[in-house]
Amino acid sequence: MKQLLLDIQPLAPATLDNFIAGSNEEALHSLKMAIDGVNEARFIYLWGAPGSGKSHLLQACRDLALERDLPLSVVDEVHTLDEEAQIELFNYFNQLRASGGILITSGNAAPTQMGLRDDLATRLAWGLVYQLHPLSDEEKAKALKTHAKERGMKLPDEVVDYCLRYLRRDLPTLMAVLNALDKWSLTEKKPVTVPMLKKLLQQELEI
Repeated sequence: MKQLLLDIQPLAPATLDNFIAGSNEEALHSLKMAIDGVNEARFIYLWGAPGSGKSHLLQACRDLALERDLPLSVVDEVHTLDEEAQIELFNYFNQLRASGGILITSGNAAPTQMGLRDDLATRLAWGLVYQLHPLSDEEKAKALKTHAKERGMKLPDEVVDYCLRYLRRDLPTLMAVLNALDKWSLTEKKPVTVPMLKKLLQQELEI
């Protein structure tokens, strides 16, 4: 059951506004300030465990840069770069520093703890560095309830508990399940319940 549900409904585009910050509010604020040109720090590095929101934030920043034609670049998962790519990123960092551009990068650990070239690791540590923390179950539950309330959906606590216990625990998947459940509830004209959720999951397994 934990492996399905990604195709129930398209996930909402990643934006800075729909990122549930939890304990990552300072990182989110710095990204917004950098994009708005208010923050003097033009280099921001994010790191954390899978599911902490790194890719969401970088995608949101990339989309905003395209919309506003900003001199902003993003590089995700720098820990996967080979030697040549690391040299290219180092040189690009220096170019952006001279031209006034913005660079937002991410990896799975702090800059000096990924086995990168020393010169690149030093550059990444020059700007703002934030460790992103995954949402707690309480924060995920709050996010789901807030999302449901915005949709005018009555979401019983037992449904939230079931989702957090048995489904994939990343927030985009949980939100997608919630949207599908709400849609089905309206179609069936029945309240959202755990049995309804189980039936929805069973139908997905049979597709």
